[in-house]
Amino acid sequence: MHALPISNTLARRKAFGSFLGVTPALLAIGLFLIVPILIVIGYSLMEANPYGGVNKVFSSDAYTSLLFERQLDDSLAFADSYLIIALRSIGIAGLTTVITLLIGFPVAVWLAMQPAHRRGLLIFLITVPFWANLLIRTYAWILLLRNTGVINNSLMGLGLIDQPLQLLYTDGAVLLGLVYTYAPFVVLPIYATLEKMDIRLLEAAQDLYAGRWRTLVKVVLPIARPGIFAGAILTFVPCLGAMIAPELLGGGTKMMLGNLIFRQFSDARNWPFGAALSLVLMAAVMLVLTVYALRAERQRIAKGGE
Repeated sequence: MHALPISNTLARRKAFGSFLGVTPALLAIGLFLIVPILIVIGYSLMEANPYGGVNKVFSSDAYTSLLFERQLDDSLAFADSYLIIALRSIGIAGLTTVITLLIGFPVAVWLAMQPAHRRGLLIFLITVPFWANLLIRTYAWILLLRNTGVINNSLMGLGLIDQPLQLLYTDGAVLLGLVYTYAPFVVLPIYATLEKMDIRLLEAAQDLYAGRWRTLVKVVLPIARPGIFAGAILTFVPCLGAMIAPELLGGGTKMMLGNLIFRQFSDARNWPFGAALSLVLMAAVMLVLTVYALRAERQRIAKGGE
């Protein structure tokens, strides 16, 4: 008769102990994630102070300004300037993702095919650039791409060109900087999935007269698919909010969402609009991650995973 109450008491104690175990993590998430987001939401719904900061007056103008601008007669007219910047950011982020995948996938496959004793050194060499600050690495590209930089001086010294090429402050320079920055984020997840691949699968494919290309498509690619999706997300999402490469390599003229948000808090002093842009960008990122998570869950269920 007393077994049921005792078991309920033990279950409650176990649940309470589990809750105490995750309490520090919940407090950290609330303090460093939820509270800042709530502050940003609050700022986005206030009135901008011309001298910086906000006036504690409710206003939805920040969200209205995303797609409309107010005329002299106080009417609203559609403005596509910020929409163009958003589309440019999506385009550059998407192109960066595609290029990094085209570069990173063969590199990851090659790494996975290397002897085990050599892989550690190769992975170490790939991660070496992370030891230097991103700002320093971006300035190094400026030294290479500017009119008096290494590339132009070398080409002129070889007599291939008569005057410097405009390599810096272009979309190509921004794209190059982003690809250089995020390529390791593609290589490492794909390598992590291929590292566990059973080499006997490749031998079996060869025994069945499958060529290298067919083996790559039918055996390697399906195994690497989770790493490819992970690498694509790890590249596309940060590229949407990238600021350093567009600002330095694009000269500030190749505006992306990251630059636009930064300038609202610095030059324009329009904190509510900057906060609204940040929230819209975060919502877009969350949408991408949610779609990926749902897709992965459906695939797991379809395969009968637990």
